[in-house]
Amino acid sequence: MSETIFALVSSYGVYVIFASAFLSCLALPIPTSLMMLSGGAFVTTGDLSLWQVIGAAYAGAVIGDQAGFAIGRFGGTPLVERLARTPARSAVLTRARKLVDRHGGSGVFFSTWLFAPLGPWVNFVAGATGLGWLRFAVWDVLGELVWVSVYVGLGMGFASQISLVAEVMGDVVGLLAALGVAGGAGLWIRAALRQKRGKRPGAPANT
Repeated sequence: MSETIFALVSSYGVYVIFASAFLSCLALPIPTSLMMLSGGAFVTTGDLSLWQVIGAAYAGAVIGDQAGFAIGRFGGTPLVERLARTPARSAVLTRARKLVDRHGGSGVFFSTWLFAPLGPWVNFVAGATGLGWLRFAVWDVLGELVWVSVYVGLGMGFASQISLVAEVMGDVVGLLAALGVAGGAGLWIRAALRQKRGKRPGAPANT
């Protein structure tokens, strides 16, 4: 995987970094973090400019987040319901909704880097649930600045060990994502069980 990413960044430079950041924010399974690590590594060799790499990754991420928010805003609740047709997606969206409902803009901020796998789903949910665009945008641009800076910086600092860094960061992010999905799945199962108990004959009515 890392060899393929290196080849793409070597051939297409900041354009592929921009495209990967944009598309990953729309929930496409693209290894953007590895793209940014590779971009940072190429900065150390002088093949790419630091500000071009940061600018491409940052612009792609912010524009992608804004597109996801707009899709959620215009698609509304019906879009979220369609996305939640499978238990796995339902669990992720439940976790994303919980993050937005409880923390609002700060939830958006943390979804861009600390809980990055939830980021695209938070974009959809934030738009669909009516979170203010300005509030979303401010927290989003701050969060993406952290995400891009961390990964490009790591790529520069560990240029000769990109594969190892990518594996370690992937494990950390994967763990955080797994915890988030597990929490969402638990909420989904609990809601389903409550609904099932409520439909049983003789079940006490809610007061």
